Amino acid sequence: MPYRQHVVIIGGGFGGLEAAKKFKNEDVAVTLIDRTNHHLFQPLLYQVATAGMSSPAIAAPIRHIFRGQANLNVIYGEVTAIDLKRKIVSIGKTGDYDYDTLIVASGATHSYFGNDHWAQYAPGLKTLDDAHEIRRRVLLAYEYAERTSNPKEQQAWLSFAVIGAGPTGVEMAGTLAEIAYKTLRDEFRNIELDRVRITLVEGSDRVLAAYPPDLSAKAQKQLHALGVVVKTNSQVSDINADGIVIGKENPEFLQARTVIWAAGVAASPLGKQLGVPLDRAGRVIVSSDMTVPGYPDVYIIGDLAACIDANDNTVPGVSPAAKQMGRCAAGNILRKMNGEAPVPFAYKDYGSLATIGRHSAIAAVGKVKLSGFPAWLFWLFVHIYFLIGFRNRLTVFIDWAWAYWTYERNARIIIEHRKH
Repeated sequence: MPYRQHVVIIGGGFGGLEAAKKFKNEDVAVTLIDRTNHHLFQPLLYQVATAGMSSPAIAAPIRHIFRGQANLNVIYGEVTAIDLKRKIVSIGKTGDYDYDTLIVASGATHSYFGNDHWAQYAPGLKTLDDAHEIRRRVLLAYEYAERTSNPKEQQAWLSFAVIGAGPTGVEMAGTLAEIAYKTLRDEFRNIELDRVRITLVEGSDRVLAAYPPDLSAKAQKQLHALGVVVKTNSQVSDINADGIVIGKENPEFLQARTVIWAAGVAASPLGKQLGVPLDRAGRVIVSSDMTVPGYPDVYIIGDLAACIDANDNTVPGVSPAAKQMGRCAAGNILRKMNGEAPVPFAYKDYGSLATIGRHSAIAAVGKVKLSGFPAWLFWLFVHIYFLIGFRNRLTVFIDWAWAYWTYERNARIIIEHRKH
């Protein structure tokens, strides 16, 4: 029996998953296309990058998630073209998929502000591949430091820099400090871990600039207590194999063999292929019901959407917003099928959380502000709650409990890239 609608969803992130789930038991055929075979819980990706967790703890196969949804088909592949007029989505030479309604939830990627050659020296953190590469570089830095007897060379390998003091940068810097000063203690014979230098570089005047100033100040204080050097009002002008350059007129060279990029994101390249108006960040400017102006059967959600909601708020690029957008878009598709008017999107802000290290975090939930241990405890339970699947929650809880009591990070496996 044919379905009334064929909905194609591009992207299996938070927004795409929420939209797909809403079509369960509806008279809709759903095709979900993703370039990976898994949904990734990105807020905990830094834990994989810093050897605190293994990949399966924060990822779940998309097919497994939708095993009970008979009207949904999963396609593994990367979308290479979208023809809005012919209503066709193309996946390379694999084939074309026509649609009645399209939801694009392809997310975001790294932005090096026009300096893409920096990527080879400073990987960003968006995918499991990124996390594995960062983990490899971090762990190898200690191994290379251990085997050299040259003090200058050793210090170069023991110097780390994180560029960008948003939530990802702050979390990375704090965890790197915990690894250096706690986890690896007593494991090396030829290096003094007290010589490890971790620098967090931020272009604005404070860390976590999206948070209230008082919480930013507390976060910076907690970072300092962990041993992280914070450099604000510091614009990076160059990155090379030996470190980073800050400033242009009076440049300062900061030595760091391991550099991690957490400074900027750009919308998915798919936005440019649509041939519709974009904002300066490359995001698609959408109507209040999440559709593209002029294309009532095309919905853009998540990090790719430049959205001003029904309350005149600029919707941030965070996972709760993507999930709400996904539910709104799917709901409006079902309303249209039933001859009902669409509902404008209204973002509900449930607060912001950022962890810094053991017992260190900040949280802003409405008028309530938390820092230190209470915020860390709140952050922990919120993230466990939103993980997909009981197994993931249980695995993460056990890993965190073990790490809390022992400081151990047992996913410290180096996998070298070998040519065959």
